[in-house]
Amino acid sequence: MRKEFERTTPEAVGIKSEDILHYIDTLEHSNTEMHGLMIMRHGKVCAEGWWAPYAPNLRHGLQSHTKTYAATAVGIAYTQGLLKLDERLIDIFPEEAPQDPSENLKALKVRDVLCMGNGMDEMPRNSENWIRDFLHTPVNHEPGTTFMYNSVGSTMLGAIVRKKTGLGLHAFLSQHLFHKIGIDPENLRWYCMADGMETGGGGLLATTEDNLRLMKLYADGGVWEGERILAEDYVKLATTLQNESATESINNPQAFDNFLGYGFQIWMCKPKGVYRADGAMGQFTIVCPEQDMIIAITETAVGAHWAQTTLDLTWDFLEKIGSGDVPENEEARDRLVRKLASLNTPNPVCRPFSPRIESISGKKYKVTNGELSPEMRSFMGGSKSIQVSEFSFDFDCYGCVWNVTQPDGSKEAIRVATYGGRFTNLVKTPDAQTQLLVASGGWLEENVFQVVCRWTETCLTKKLLFKFDGTKIDVEESTNSAFPFPRKEEDAIRAEQV
Repeated sequence: MRKEFERTTPEAVGIKSEDILHYIDTLEHSNTEMHGLMIMRHGKVCAEGWWAPYAPNLRHGLQSHTKTYAATAVGIAYTQGLLKLDERLIDIFPEEAPQDPSENLKALKVRDVLCMGNGMDEMPRNSENWIRDFLHTPVNHEPGTTFMYNSVGSTMLGAIVRKKTGLGLHAFLSQHLFHKIGIDPENLRWYCMADGMETGGGGLLATTEDNLRLMKLYADGGVWEGERILAEDYVKLATTLQNESATESINNPQAFDNFLGYGFQIWMCKPKGVYRADGAMGQFTIVCPEQDMIIAITETAVGAHWAQTTLDLTWDFLEKIGSGDVPENEEARDRLVRKLASLNTPNPVCRPFSPRIESISGKKYKVTNGELSPEMRSFMGGSKSIQVSEFSFDFDCYGCVWNVTQPDGSKEAIRVATYGGRFTNLVKTPDAQTQLLVASGGWLEENVFQVVCRWTETCLTKKLLFKFDGTKIDVEESTNSAFPFPRKEEDAIRAEQV
């Protein structure tokens, strides 16, 4: 049974409403796009808001924030006595291990994988034999003595749990975590590895509050409503320095808060004692023990610098939080309430007119070169995206319907708004990781029609420029993904009228 958190005013928990207003304002004016924010203090939610079209119970791509869920599964198995942190991987996976393992591989333990100390310099690709490939990757350094941030090792944590319990991450966590702390397993989605294992390194889609609930378990020492879910010693290890991460500065010099150390799939932070779960493009759940606060953020921050900016602004906000009482301020609180009730991502530009519409509307085009899709290729794998083989645009006063035919003959009718708003489309099938496609468009030039595909269960937006030249179309694409797949010149997207 899910127990809702108590809601209260900021002042009731010692925070000024105007400080939260300033925090939100600085976030909105930084180089990022905010999607969701929750602030909890003393176990009570004092501020929460989502920037439309994002919403409270709409799951959101977590990227590497997923790693903390995977580590929590290991922690639960440890708490239940199903595994030990000093168990060797070659003992857990004897069938996949080399016949003559190196000394360093022999020394590789669960705790080393938890803290990104597996001693490897590279990771295998996704395949049905990825576990075997992981254990056959050279362990060039003594485990636990170096830091290499990676996602395959994090996914190994789920494989360890599966090996020990017979349950994958979703089934194990549903039984032993999600139902207990109020996370709805039916509302979650996972990307999976080629062998069907959930991608524990970055494959989960969950809500902002799901993340807050997860990290509240750590903030409360592993106990939820009087039930111990994580052992006290595991929580202590997970949330304190287990491996130095200063080498992150070599490839990511702007992400200062990545240089400060790592626990068990949890990062240490600049303010003393603060730690966070962290996913690419700014998925943060930050635990601040001194202030007894948790801040959960979902957003799109492209590049380490923008995500670091979000953290820097958060540290500025934390400095304003004292331990004393704060008098109620009805005027500031009302402004905050109105602000949180009207959050919105920037509205699309209204450019609905072109003399080309009449000659284009209803005409069918066939893709003759390259791959056309309203989706981004997933760096997590395991997701079937919409692939366009033929298409047409049927224009009306609302915009158009982009009629898509896929190579297997299946069809999608994607409504694209051109009136300055957005249409929300439910596409694909219910078992897909993402279904909600918010689409808008406009004529950037007389012969250039832009379609903006915002996948609101992720951080990702894709822009497609259809450049009409007689019976031919050249299509250019761009995305806000932090992990773009570069397209070669010979793979340029082209279509012709049929």
